[in-house]
Amino acid sequence: MAKSQLEVLSALDNAKTQLYHFTAIVIAGMGFFTDAYDLFCISVVTKLLGRIYYPPNAAHVAKPGILPASVSSAVTGVALVGTLCGQLFFGWLGDKLGRKKVYGLTLLLMIFCSLASGLSFGHHARGTMATLCFFRFWLGFGIGGDYPLSATIMSEYANKKTRGSFIAAVFAMQGFGILTGGIVGLVVSAAFEHGITVYPYNKNAELSLPPRADYVWRIILMFGAVPAAMTYYWRMKMPETARYTALIAKNAKKAAEDMAQVLNVEFDPEEAKLEKFVEEPSNQYGLFSKEFLHRHGLHLLGTATCWFLLDIAFYSQNLFQKNIFTAIGWLPPAANMSGIQEVYKVSRAQTLIALCGTVPGYWFTVLFIDKIGRWVIQLQGFFFMTVFMFALGIPFNHWVKHNVPFIIMYSLTFFFANFGPNATTFVLPAEIFPARLRSTCHGISAAAGKAGAIVGAFGFLYASESDHVKLDDPGYNKGIGVKYSLIVLGFVSLFGMMFTFLVPEPNGKSLEELSGENEDDSIDAVEESPPDKQGAFFRTAPV
Repeated sequence: MAKSQLEVLSALDNAKTQLYHFTAIVIAGMGFFTDAYDLFCISVVTKLLGRIYYPPNAAHVAKPGILPASVSSAVTGVALVGTLCGQLFFGWLGDKLGRKKVYGLTLLLMIFCSLASGLSFGHHARGTMATLCFFRFWLGFGIGGDYPLSATIMSEYANKKTRGSFIAAVFAMQGFGILTGGIVGLVVSAAFEHGITVYPYNKNAELSLPPRADYVWRIILMFGAVPAAMTYYWRMKMPETARYTALIAKNAKKAAEDMAQVLNVEFDPEEAKLEKFVEEPSNQYGLFSKEFLHRHGLHLLGTATCWFLLDIAFYSQNLFQKNIFTAIGWLPPAANMSGIQEVYKVSRAQTLIALCGTVPGYWFTVLFIDKIGRWVIQLQGFFFMTVFMFALGIPFNHWVKHNVPFIIMYSLTFFFANFGPNATTFVLPAEIFPARLRSTCHGISAAAGKAGAIVGAFGFLYASESDHVKLDDPGYNKGIGVKYSLIVLGFVSLFGMMFTFLVPEPNGKSLEELSGENEDDSIDAVEESPPDKQGAFFRTAPV
C-alpha cells in the first residue's frame, strides 16, 4: 500500500528548474572535468617519459627510448586501480557519514596528488616512476570518490522531470576534461618548443630531447590541480541533500530548512510522517539481505556488468589510441619527431577525437535522456559501438590506406559510447537504489567499471601490439595487433547490449518510487501480491 511521500521530497521531485540546479551541475561537474583530465592526460606524455627516462643503450639505435611494458602499464593503470578503491570506499562512506562530509576530501586528495605527481623525482628512472605511480594511485583514489558522491548528490537534488539530464550534464564535463587534456598538451609543448631549433631523433638524437622537455610532462600533470582548487570553496558551501538528512539522518526539520533555502519555499517538519516512513520494515533491509537481492539484485548485476564491459572498450580505445594513430599513419614514426614534437602530435590527435566524437556524444545524451529514456540510449549506444568496432577491425588493413574515413568511423565509436552507455551507466545507479544504499551501490557499479578499465589498460596495452616481435621494445612481446583488438572489443560491446536488459527504465519516476521506499512491500507482501505488482521491482526492459 503506497504511503504519502514526505512533502520536502515531493517538492524536490516537482520543483521547477532553478538556479541552484545549475549551480549544483557546475560544482559537481568541475569535479568530473578534473577527473577526466587527470585520468587521460597521462596518455599524452607516456611517450615523452620513455624518451627521457629510458633512452636506448646505444646511440646508433634507430628509435628513441620507450617505457618498458611493465612501467608503461603501471603508469597508465595505477590511477585506475586507485579509482576503483576510492569508488568502493567513498561510496560506502557517503552512505555512512553523509554526502557532503566526504565530498570535499576527494577534491583535497586530487589537488595534492596532481601537484605531487608533477613533482615526482628520483635518483634513477625507477625511483621517479615509482614516485609518480604512488601519487597517481592516491590521485585515482580521490577521483574514485567523486563518482558515487557527485552522482548521488545530483540525483537527490534534481527534480524527476529533468533528473537524467542533470546527472548526465555532470558526467558530460568529462568530455571537456579529455578535450582540455589535449589542449593543455598542445599549448605546453608549443610553448616549450618556441624559439628553439627542432631536431628529429633520426637527425640528432641528443638534441631531439632538450633539457626543458622534462618540464613539459610535469606541467601537464600538475594542471589538474587548478580546476579542483577552483571548486573546493563552493563544494563546501552546498547543503547536505534532503534525502540523506530526512531518510538516513532522520532529521526532517533540518532537511526542510536546507531545501527551503534553495527552493525558496516553506515546509512543515513532518516528524510524525518521517518516523512512519523510515521505520517501515521494508525500508530497513541491508545490502547483503534477501530483501535487497529480491528487489535489486538483478539491477545491481546489470549496472555493474554493463559498466564493466563498457569501460573495457572505452578505456582501451583512449589508452591505446596512439598505437592506432601510428598504425594508420596519422602520427609520424617516433624517430621522425623530437620529444616535444611527439607530445604535440599526440595531443592534437586526442583533441580532434574529443572534438569530433567525445564531447558531442555526451551532450546528445544530456539533450535526449529525459525524452527517449536511459534504457534506449544505452542499448543503441552498445549496438553502434559493436557495429563500428567490427567495421573498423575486420577490414583494418584496408583502412591503413584510407585513414580519413578510419578516423571518422573511429570518432563515431566514441560518439556512440558517450551518446550511450558511458553516460547511462553513470546515471542509472544513482536513481534505482534506496537512499541509504544509493552511494554504496553506485560505488560498486563504478568500481566494476574501473575493473573493466584496468582490463583495458593492462590487457590491451599488450594485445594491441603487433604480432611481430620488436626486439628493440623492451618487455613488449608480440600481441594480436590493433585489428584483432578492435574485433574483440566489438564482441565486448555486444555482450553489453545483452546485459542492458537487466536494468530498469527510471525515466519520469521519483527516486522513492524506483527504489520501493514509498511502497509497503516486504518480501512477504511481494509474494502475496498479484502478478502485476510482483513485477514492479523485477521489470527491466521498458514495457
